[in-house]
Amino acid sequence: MTLAHKIALVPTLEQETYFRKACGTARFAYNWGLARWNELYAAKEKPSAFSIKKELNSIKSEQFPWMYEVTKCAPEAALADLGAAFRNYFRDRNKKTGKHAKRPTFKKKGRCRDSFYVSNDQFVIEGKRIRLPHIGFVAMRESLRFEGRILGAAVCREADRWFVAVQVDVEEEPVKRKNQAPVGIDLGVLHAATLSTGRYYDAPRSLARNLRKLRRLSRRLSRRQKGGRNREKAKMRLARLHCRIANIRHDWTHKLTTNLTRRYGVIAMEDLAVGNLMQGRHLSRAIAGVGFGEMRRQIVYKAPRHGGCVVFVDRFFPSSKLCRQCESKNNALTLADRTFVCPVCNHTEDRDLHASRNILSEGQRIIRTTQGPWGSDACGQMAATKRTRFASRLVEAGRAQAHGKTPEESSRRTHV
Repeated sequence: MTLAHKIALVPTLEQETYFRKACGTARFAYNWGLARWNELYAAKEKPSAFSIKKELNSIKSEQFPWMYEVTKCAPEAALADLGAAFRNYFRDRNKKTGKHAKRPTFKKKGRCRDSFYVSNDQFVIEGKRIRLPHIGFVAMRESLRFEGRILGAAVCREADRWFVAVQVDVEEEPVKRKNQAPVGIDLGVLHAATLSTGRYYDAPRSLARNLRKLRRLSRRLSRRQKGGRNREKAKMRLARLHCRIANIRHDWTHKLTTNLTRRYGVIAMEDLAVGNLMQGRHLSRAIAGVGFGEMRRQIVYKAPRHGGCVVFVDRFFPSSKLCRQCESKNNALTLADRTFVCPVCNHTEDRDLHASRNILSEGQRIIRTTQGPWGSDACGQMAATKRTRFASRLVEAGRAQAHGKTPEESSRRTHV
């Protein structure tokens, strides 16, 4: 398994100047490669990242000698990213994958996050410092927490702070869990996560709390003259606030997902289409503030590390409207109703808690149908590859049964 540890750097003024040069070189190489790609594509030729990199290496000593002032990995990795962006674009355009990768566009200075890549043979980590090409050792806030083969690192800037994200290939060992208890999770806006055990988790709502200050700093930036020193100061104040809002949300999400994956062996969730939910004008800001997609992504990759697995219930499963007692459907339930009342058996329960328990029941049914009795050794104590395949079958079975098909008849792609 490949993991990344993002560590804050404490560079000197000279080292920060080098970082900005390397980021500018990577951005220039990306834009140059994109322009060259468009020229070759318009001439009915078939460009590739390798051919463009070869062409750049042949002319940079004469036309761009300043590229040698930074590590060679910066322009090479930028062109590799360009090739990957075009592959994703043509793949999604030619195939119905459900994703919509856009055509690569030019990067502008100051409007994108500055970063550059360094391969594993270009740097060395010793305790709380990292040695990079041309500038030597740079101080880090903490030491690398993962042990394994280092694959590479990316140096990036967020506001006025610099970070290094080190990619490490760690050996995954099967984890034997004593607690194989299942849990169902219902994601929402009022309560970010509602567990079938009756526990509620509320998001810190960092965006809503800082929205007034965010607007004030945005107005202050718009009133500054372009190209002036005061505009750069206002831009940095606004960037710091954006980073603070994002860091509060990321910290809460990591703590919540780590706690859930450590405590429960099987986690049942809804297969929500977060992109479609974000299209609504009324709840899009609240959904973005909670971070449904990031929460799902972290649970999916953390569960196998702790010996668990994830079951996804079909997004069209009526978890909020289906009664747990008599299995009748309450079609009159609206978003304003926070309490579920069954019109047949008068069963009354909190709406979110009722939905989470329905999600757990549906997840149990999917596992019984796919693998066998609940609580078998297959769900939590198997090797990583087998566990991932098992979770994929659970997702496929849940989607197929929701559409009245068998798992073999369903051809929809699974995401675990």
